[in-house]
Amino acid sequence: MRHGSIPGAHGRVRPLTLLGDPVLHARCAEVTDFGPELSRLVEDLFATMYAAEGVGLAANQVGESLRVFVFDCPDDDEVRHLGHVVNPRLVTADGVTVRGPEGCLSLPGLEAGTERYDHAVVEGFTATGEPVTIHGTGFFARCLQHETDHLEGRVYADHVTGRRKRKLMRQVAKSSWRR
Repeated sequence: MRHGSIPGAHGRVRPLTLLGDPVLHARCAEVTDFGPELSRLVEDLFATMYAAEGVGLAANQVGESLRVFVFDCPDDDEVRHLGHVVNPRLVTADGVTVRGPEGCLSLPGLEAGTERYDHAVVEGFTATGEPVTIHGTGFFARCLQHETDHLEGRVYADHVTGRRKRKLMRQVAKSSWRR
């Protein structure tokens, strides 16, 4: 029998913010209140991420311009990483640069080859204010970089260039979710 709660079990699924919404292109504000509202936001982020079948979700993807993200993401060895970070700071992104397919819940159904480092370290806090350091390799490192980018006002499409960028933007323009 499992002790404790499953992340998101008490959260509500929120509508996703889609590419084109200004909240996705603005730097998110630091969290200063580590109270029950923050805990509810984390629960809602997990519930929304699971409902959308994602591996990570940043607060601005549900319209909250706060520096918070959640993740439930495997690394390249299929080790599961589950958690959240408040006020994250990407302190290390290094190693080999790998171009791999990357998608985003704010650009549903699309993906593009995006270059990311295969190692990343994020420092921040839990929803209760405890310091946390998260190390990621492979696909999980990509996730950490992707989610911290969101909080800086960037989406993966901002990293794509040339032919890949033109193809992705054509797909965005044709998508059914585009406003």
